[in-house]
Amino acid sequence: MAEKIDLWTEHKNLFSPKAGKPELVRVPPFTYLMVDGTGDPNTSPAFMAAIGALYSLAYTLKFRFKKNKGVDFRVMPLSGRFHAEDPTVFLQGRKTEWKWTLMLALPSLVTGSDLKAARQEALAKKNASPALPLVRREVLREGLCAQMLHRGPYAAERPTIAALHAFIAAKGLTFAGSHHEIYISDPNRTAPEKLKTIIRQPVRKA
Repeated sequence: MAEKIDLWTEHKNLFSPKAGKPELVRVPPFTYLMVDGTGDPNTSPAFMAAIGALYSLAYTLKFRFKKNKGVDFRVMPLSGRFHAEDPTVFLQGRKTEWKWTLMLALPSLVTGSDLKAARQEALAKKNASPALPLVRREVLREGLCAQMLHRGPYAAERPTIAALHAFIAAKGLTFAGSHHEIYISDPNRTAPEKLKTIIRQPVRKA
């Protein structure tokens, strides 16, 4: 029987915030597959290509590990980090100014060599994503974060983000990293009003 690794279950406290209730959490280092890009996620072909590349590699790695190493791991939800010189672009919805990094968390035992082998396998498949060569493995160290669950459409996140920013300020904290969203729900299978998204913001003392 294959060994099973489930990062969601191991770190359940990080993935179970309540809607309308901001909280502080300590996030340990996580290994991710990452792809960088720019522009509006709703209209950018590069954004969709990046998603395809990440899932292609994650499942290729999953099947390779199960077959070759006797290890099975859960493919985690898609995450996105969004960067801008001016944080108000997120509140004002100026999405064309966003820089983004799409990510999928992986067990730390996945190495750069594993990624290289999986990429070669994925590239050989029909309709391989053009973003496959852009995917990298990186460890993200966010540390202390404020987070909150958003329920509803992505386009309606502004009040949740504003509430989280107010919570951060009230705690005497300030931003210490990029705006981070974790997409718990599958938008292809979930009604917009029922979507669940974790809004996370790394912080430090002001």
